[in-house]
Amino acid sequence: MNTSYDVIVIGGGIGGYTCAAKLASLGKKTVLVERDQLGGTCLNRGCIPTKTLLHAASLLTDIERAAFFGLSETVSSVDFPALKARKEEVVLTLRQGVERMLKSAKVDIIEGNAFVHAPGTVDVTMKTGEAVRLTAEDIVVAVGSSPGKPPIPGLDFPGVWTSDDILEQVPSLDSLIIIGGGVIGMEFASFYASIGTNVTVLEALPSILPNMDRELGRSLSTLMKKRGAAVNAGALVREVVESSDGLTVVYEVKGRTEEAKGEAVLVSTGRYVRLDNVLAPALLPQLDKGRAVTDRTMCTDIPHIYVIGDAAAGSPQLAHTASSQGLVAAAAIAGVPCDIDISLVPSCVYTDPEIACVGLTEAEAKDAGMRVVTGKCLTSASGKSLISGQERGFVKLVADENGVLLGGQLMCARATDMIGEIVAAISAGMTVKELASFVRPHPTFEESIGEAASITAEKVAQLQEK
Repeated sequence: MNTSYDVIVIGGGIGGYTCAAKLASLGKKTVLVERDQLGGTCLNRGCIPTKTLLHAASLLTDIERAAFFGLSETVSSVDFPALKARKEEVVLTLRQGVERMLKSAKVDIIEGNAFVHAPGTVDVTMKTGEAVRLTAEDIVVAVGSSPGKPPIPGLDFPGVWTSDDILEQVPSLDSLIIIGGGVIGMEFASFYASIGTNVTVLEALPSILPNMDRELGRSLSTLMKKRGAAVNAGALVREVVESSDGLTVVYEVKGRTEEAKGEAVLVSTGRYVRLDNVLAPALLPQLDKGRAVTDRTMCTDIPHIYVIGDAAAGSPQLAHTASSQGLVAAAAIAGVPCDIDISLVPSCVYTDPEIACVGLTEAEAKDAGMRVVTGKCLTSASGKSLISGQERGFVKLVADENGVLLGGQLMCARATDMIGEIVAAISAGMTVKELASFVRPHPTFEESIGEAASITAEKVAQLQEK
């Protein structure tokens, strides 16, 4: 086994394997160390399996609405063993693809636990029990994060799960209580509500999706309630209690003590990073809430140690963030230019309808002292939305007084596919007038972006005339 490399990448998630493959393509002798499975959280316990389940739920919803589309009605149900098998098939196929890609790129892969005990030196305890010492000038730490449970009494009871647990089982549930109304919590809420589970969401902050434009949270909450889910914002969970018929979550809302009963509880209150599990105390970089502070090249204040992905401070914990940072770090290590802009990262929620946003919200722009113009196009009246039977939705754009696009918030079908157009427009410094000038095909969901841009451009023109 080779033990001397140019670069050691610790962590085989999307950030780590993207970085490793790029380094190899740039002529760097690279090894990737992964303690579990290639693909990391996103592929094995996050993005990919959850979207597989959500796609199945969307198909089920369409089947149940067959008569609405002029088709014969049919009986539909969820085959949970088959659904789990489908999820595992998708994950395995993609994981095998990652392994083939790395081998084709001539990246060495080692399965084991890595620990950096000295500059340029990594000790790996392999799954076989064998220990090996690797050396390299540069080290990239891409260890990701893990779901955690806050210090609430009762979260250690059987049936209280994290996202890892629930994706491993894909259980059939009559009722589910979700603690946390962020992206992960609401995606699971959307899935289970769509297949007929009695869902209760408890979010401590004033709105679900608290890190996004408040209108998105309000609109999603309204739709979820329409589908039979109970969504409670401002709900502070006090404890979980076992009972003969399941679990009871005791929470406080507006000074009142309330209870929610369910067959199981999903805790989705955040993900946690443990860099001290991979870096010796002397090599721990400056931290911000447990995450490493880096410069624009993803290098820490410890020379030759880079941190990317969830473990890096100041950026959203998203798969596409990690992969982009991996490319930035690889370019810096290889000493080549990099044109990737990691300051503009879109956020996506794969609920029904989808949600996607990027750039500044109206509130953020105003807080920054800007004179703001917003325009919103309701998508419910568009041809493609009517054809596919979509519910309420909108495209909202935020511009400054000169019409320069600052941000966009989408809540509609295919929002996650369309947000890239907004990212490109903001990155290019476009005005909403320029964004409105493009000819878009009809009928498409994308037309709503053009409509929103036109509405915003008209408001900008009116403002400038005053």
